[in-house]
Amino acid sequence: MQIYLVGGAVRDKQLGLPVREKDWVVVGGTAEALKARGYRMVGKSFPVFLHPETGEEYALARTETKTGPGYRGFTTHSDTKITLEQDLKRRDLTINAMAEDSDGTIIDPYGGLQDLNLKVLRHVSDAFHEDPLRILRVARFAARYHELGFTVAEDTLELMEVMTAGGETDTLVPERVWQETELTLMESRPDVFFKILKQCGALAVIYPELDALFGVPQPEKWHPEVDTGVHTMLALKTAAQMSPSSEVRFAALVHDLGKGTTPREQWPSHREHEQRSVALVHGLCQRLGVPN
Repeated sequence: MQIYLVGGAVRDKQLGLPVREKDWVVVGGTAEALKARGYRMVGKSFPVFLHPETGEEYALARTETKTGPGYRGFTTHSDTKITLEQDLKRRDLTINAMAEDSDGTIIDPYGGLQDLNLKVLRHVSDAFHEDPLRILRVARFAARYHELGFTVAEDTLELMEVMTAGGETDTLVPERVWQETELTLMESRPDVFFKILKQCGALAVIYPELDALFGVPQPEKWHPEVDTGVHTMLALKTAAQMSPSSEVRFAALVHDLGKGTTPREQWPSHREHEQRSVALVHGLCQRLGVPN
């Protein structure tokens, strides 16, 4: 039985960033062997074992098979013959598909170290398209690491566009959309998240109220950027620079939603957009289950 540190902890150590949490994968082990060592089994879709002292999560090496639509349409398989490389291959991005053994040696079968050096967010394999939640995760990582110079690989962005056009994002559960959004709002550049979703077409599906703002003009005298969508992204960027509060950042994100419903003949004026914004924000929050 071999145990490896995997995922975000390996990535952030290589970037010289604080490690937020540690996840481990167990190769050649069994549930019985872990429980005999005092690990506590949790989880429904696949078993995760909590270390008896640290509480850190340990998972048996596994593979995944697509069996239905959406991010829930998977069956997992775990046994002692599954290799570390097989387990890493099911992960979303190359920079998240690295492992570290007990000696500190990095196992990197899919080029994660190279992509860290290139500052590129790149999918591991074509299996990426099987889980639409990965679109949101890529956008969130783009927001987190934007100030380090990271960008989304062109072929990954193209795959995200294909997934969106094929209706995969239609299967996303609203609560998971909000969960990713809430995490994103606390990143250094949350505006990048929404820009990436706009680029791949997912914003129109997930946040149609925001997507409707792009291409809508405002009076240049007050808004030199003119475009309401661009203005909203600037407002969110500024809010993130000025306040650590997710509530403040969310308010900046949705403050002008009503301008997306202004009749074209009234442009660039937006009379009574404040009242329309209130109704749209209320509907958005209800749809995604945003807490009060």
